[in-house]
Amino acid sequence: MNQFITYLLQFDNLNQQQIDFIKSKASELKVSKDEYFWEAGKMPKQVGFIYDGIIRVCYFNKDGEDITRYFFEENHLIKEWEGLGATFYLQACTDCKFVVFSKADWNEISNTIVNGDAIIQKIVAKLQIEKLERRSALVSQDASTRYLSFLENFPNVVNRVALSHIASYIGVTQQSLSRIRRNIT
Repeated sequence: MNQFITYLLQFDNLNQQQIDFIKSKASELKVSKDEYFWEAGKMPKQVGFIYDGIIRVCYFNKDGEDITRYFFEENHLIKEWEGLGATFYLQACTDCKFVVFSKADWNEISNTIVNGDAIIQKIVAKLQIEKLERRSALVSQDASTRYLSFLENFPNVVNRVALSHIASYIGVTQQSLSRIRRNIT
């Protein structure tokens, strides 16, 4: 819980009463590796702050292939404004721990705390910029450069997730990724 409070304090000041109110609405959730935090076809029921582990955003294409769209690491707030809605899965790549809030409690926090909406808007803006920077570079690069960009943007992910997920994220086969890795080292 303290990691979440520290995270919020990056965006604005909170007094002890506000911190205690936030803590009173929070609960902890563990999601085991390969389980889902959210599932496609079901609307998310909670907001989560991942403080330990890695989640991948994924979907199945029309051919039934499992496609990795993005990774969320520690110290990341996950809520429906991510544009994920009910069409993506959020699957644990590792055992994960979250601080979670029901949607009703999250809205109450947002409406009760002075500058609550402003804090959330700052978080959203930061996360959108980060996501855009990480994804946009992948569009115009060759596979080796995409992998190097992945290493730069997700240094804490590469040794903690399946190579098949990394290959999917950068848009290559697992065999091609293995070849790229051999050529780089």
